[in-house]
Amino acid sequence: MAENILILGGTTEATALARLMAERGLRATVSLAGRVARPARQPLPLRVGGFGGVAGLVAYLRAERVSYVVDATHPFAAQMSANAVVACAEAGVPLVALTRPPWEAQAGDDWHRVPDMAGAVAALDGARRNVMLAVGRMHLQDFAANPQHRYLLRLVDEPDGPLPFPDCEVVVDRGPFTEEGDRALMRRFGAEVVVSKNAGGSGARAKIDAARALGLPVVMIDRPAIPARPELSSPQEVLDRVVHSGTDLGV
Repeated sequence: MAENILILGGTTEATALARLMAERGLRATVSLAGRVARPARQPLPLRVGGFGGVAGLVAYLRAERVSYVVDATHPFAAQMSANAVVACAEAGVPLVALTRPPWEAQAGDDWHRVPDMAGAVAALDGARRNVMLAVGRMHLQDFAANPQHRYLLRLVDEPDGPLPFPDCEVVVDRGPFTEEGDRALMRRFGAEVVVSKNAGGSGARAKIDAARALGLPVVMIDRPAIPARPELSSPQEVLDRVVHSGTDLGV
């Protein structure tokens, strides 16, 4: 079967893998969930939007005769990753995940680890503070339970409706960010605590390094559980796995 690779994307690593595949001349498509209005430009054909759960993904894999799936979604896109495991097994399509190793606390870090978003909300109970809330647009409503704080929100797109906080500042920007820039942002805002998902990777790490440099505590949200699947940690490793998978990839 001729190759037709599906990359479930949305991360810096996914874009890097797409570039390698494009340079190699492989036939592949990048799929994005469509949660940002201005997705990063991709070097391969792009599809945007969900599949309609496991059944929809199975139908897509069969209709498009997909030969390999690479799950390079965000570590917190747990539902999509779980769907990919089930759908690939049902459709008989090999799957590999391109994962970022999680961040590990270093000397000087003041992390308060919580298991999930609800734990992060609970960690903000108490007196008013200036909070850098780096959890993404989809989870902002969760923190409406703590309206006493002043929030700094960094979003990829302008908000498309009212925000759930009486006192907040929005910065519209896209990473990768720098430690120097994030230190300056936190100082200007007067940040007293940072709330972050343990996303791993380098593109979003600047805020963690900046918090360490400024002596700020970080409420660090652990990654959700995902069903077991083959995992690799670099785009080149994934390319090698796919190319040498035994399918006819024309190389």
